[in-house]
Amino acid sequence: MGCCSLDCFVYFVLSIALAFMAVSTTLPLPPDSNITKTNRPITHHDPLSLNASKALRQSNFKAIATLLHVSSEIFLSSSPSTTLFAIDDSSLFNTSSLPPLFLKQLLQYHTLPLRLPMEELLKKPQGTCLPTLLRHQSVQISSVDKESRRAEVNHVMISHPDMFLGDSLVIHGVLGPFSPLLPHMDHIPRSSLCQSDSNKTIIEEEEAVPVKIDWTRIIQLLSSNGFVPFAIGLHSVLNRIIADQHKNLTGVTILATPNLVSLSSASPLLYEVMRRHILAQRLTKKDLASMPDKALLKTLDPYQDLIITRRGIVNSSQCFMISGVEIVAPDMFSSNNFVIHGISHTLELPRA
Repeated sequence: MGCCSLDCFVYFVLSIALAFMAVSTTLPLPPDSNITKTNRPITHHDPLSLNASKALRQSNFKAIATLLHVSSEIFLSSSPSTTLFAIDDSSLFNTSSLPPLFLKQLLQYHTLPLRLPMEELLKKPQGTCLPTLLRHQSVQISSVDKESRRAEVNHVMISHPDMFLGDSLVIHGVLGPFSPLLPHMDHIPRSSLCQSDSNKTIIEEEEAVPVKIDWTRIIQLLSSNGFVPFAIGLHSVLNRIIADQHKNLTGVTILATPNLVSLSSASPLLYEVMRRHILAQRLTKKDLASMPDKALLKTLDPYQDLIITRRGIVNSSQCFMISGVEIVAPDMFSSNNFVIHGISHTLELPRA
């Protein structure tokens, strides 16, 4: 980013911070809000916000650092404990056309009224929904890998875990926003990842119940609807797929192509190709469309994720690709434990 761009960015952050301060002082708390005010005074010289801002700046999260320093009440005044997911600067730099009130909601959507360091977050089961400061909105722990100590929220990678650890404040850095950012947005759309009654407690402590995937039905549907090569490929490696699933599945998403690369059933590549075309979670077209740009999708290969890419911020939330491939026939077949999408062509295997 050049000097001119950097100066513009600094002025942008400061203007947004001042706008936040104005919005915060003129808008009362909604009467049906479930957030209670605390008596803890927050000032711009509070050591907590100063130390947290310093940690953010050291990790190059300068926009959130400035906002936390100048307008810390957005993050810290509504709960005795807070976890903030700091959005990287490059994502916020593209939000200059969005109104300050929406940006305030965006930051509230990335702030939890509880203390959740990475060690505790990794103990939560995949699919756990967490409350945010944005009324009746929650986010989901969409992926947890205890071995590599990696986790995703709303399919966005936590890139800087435990960037700041305080007695009442935890800050993690994330690669992008938890919600798509489109022009003329005036509110955060409700995510389909956490569909729960707004009056219920959002945090679920129980493990998601594993289900038996109806693989036979999936293969039958593929075979009878123009996906014969894909069905044959899946059938050829099915026993190995089932045997290799160390973690119980709660659902799968099949990304089926009618033009599967011709491979022998004995080929080791066939197994890799099939695993790359199966997501380890049931995701409808609506679920996928609600995910932000660069969201990661877990496949049955634990080392190879797919990625959501959008064609530009000016387009509809429906315009996205999965690792460079379009969904041409969404939600072709669906049940409680699987959904099948038709895609334009075979997903390429990453080169070694």
